[in-house]
Amino acid sequence: MSDFYENVFDVVRQIPPGRVTSYGAIARYLGSAGSSRMVGWAMNLSHHQQNYVPAHRVVNRNGLLTGKIHFGSPVQMEELLENEGIKVEEDCVVDFDSLFWDPVKELGGTFSNNF
Repeated sequence: MSDFYENVFDVVRQIPPGRVTSYGAIARYLGSAGSSRMVGWAMNLSHHQQNYVPAHRVVNRNGLLTGKIHFGSPVQMEELLENEGIKVEEDCVVDFDSLFWDPVKELGGTFSNNF
């Protein structure tokens, strides 16, 4: 497993319940703004990690549940979000802007290995 993926998992583990972030926001925080797709690949692998990674809290830049096909069922990602109080309509997070968790702001700047 690459260090990049491990760093992605570390960031995702810090997203509070009831909040969401995007693949791009995680990539920017890690200093790899053009690596949103790699963050998505990491989320695909997150389901097999020994330490839980709340991948359901990572959506695309518009709040769409683009990663839902990688969960156990087609509705599992939505159910996990709704269990945290996040409303989803037509595979999109309602009030995405107000629920958005930006790691650059929330974790204080850019990536460091001192989580």
